[in-house]
Amino acid sequence: MMRTSHFRSLLAGAALATLASPAFALDGADLLAKLNATYATSGVTVSSSNVATDGSTVTLENAELKATGAEAPIKLGTITMDGVEEDGEGGYTVETVSFQDINATEAEATVSAKDIAINGVTIPGTVVPGTLESLLMYESATAGPVSVTSKGKEVFSMSGMEANITRMDGDAGLEFDATLSDLKADLTSVEDPKAKDALAKLGMSSLDGKVTMSGSWELASGKLAVDEYTFDFKDVGSLSLSLEFSGYTLDFLKGMQEAIKAAEANPNKEEANAAMGMSMMGLVQQLTFNSASISFEDASITRKLLDYAGSEQGVSGDQMAQSLKGLIPIMIAQLNMPDLQNQIAEAANAYLDDPKSITISAEPKEPVPFPMIMGAAMGAPQTIPQVLGVTVTANNEM
Repeated sequence: MMRTSHFRSLLAGAALATLASPAFALDGADLLAKLNATYATSGVTVSSSNVATDGSTVTLENAELKATGAEAPIKLGTITMDGVEEDGEGGYTVETVSFQDINATEAEATVSAKDIAINGVTIPGTVVPGTLESLLMYESATAGPVSVTSKGKEVFSMSGMEANITRMDGDAGLEFDATLSDLKADLTSVEDPKAKDALAKLGMSSLDGKVTMSGSWELASGKLAVDEYTFDFKDVGSLSLSLEFSGYTLDFLKGMQEAIKAAEANPNKEEANAAMGMSMMGLVQQLTFNSASISFEDASITRKLLDYAGSEQGVSGDQMAQSLKGLIPIMIAQLNMPDLQNQIAEAANAYLDDPKSITISAEPKEPVPFPMIMGAAMGAPQTIPQVLGVTVTANNEM
């Protein structure tokens, strides 16, 4: 019985030794190489003075990020990858990538950021051009409190940031969204006397709000749609942007990177810049404009601005509004765009009478190739509103 027990102990020890042997350890250098292979599409390279592995954790020490066209790399410090596993196809999955907290001081300003992480990272084993397997994918990115202080006083803060990416069915593309929460800015720190006086008269000592964004990107058509990009601040208003165009494909991105790299390699900077400009002009012709809009919903700032502007001219806010209603048609007459001029004047009058919202949108009946837009801008700029389907409305009137 003793011999059998001893034999079983030897087998168990041998099994544990085998599992713990270097043959089964993660290859940190290989992970970094494949990380950079996927980053190649976006023109970014990550380097590290040492790559250490400990079980399912890979640590990049003294990491730096170098982007194509950037003069100097960005120092990232120590990057810790937890929950690293091989996916069986030569790639890796990572539960969490954590970055060092930031605490940088320059002159009298200090910037700090905590809890910076990327979650659900997928690093493909083989880069497959034209597919999502050529990109570094992640499920979410987060950052904790961010603070900026000047002369020992906090002038900006943000409670946190979160961004999410979801693959479309069949890996046809991506859907994304992001939120910057609890943005706060101390306006009492403004030093310019005129600006300080204007803010005081407007009753604005601080800004408090958030930024939200959502959209999608289709791989085959290169259709990039920013459905919402909104800056919403308390007692000021909400500024929202949207944009959609096609042709922003992986080939387009590759062309941009090649143009930038060629410019970097050319020692004659004037010649390099000219060549890159020509390359970009050629690339832009691959794009197609679908739609765009910009709108502002007032939250009391318009009346305050009218009162302030009026006080500078010795009149009331209402009188200033009436003065602007008479001045706007004169200012826009030089556009030589009768239809658009009338829309602008009508929208401005409605908004000044009752500030609620104002929207400028461009929705052509059919997508418009960028070369057509450029041609109209150079040859017949007055036709741009018709080409792009531009409309101006106020107070949600269509």
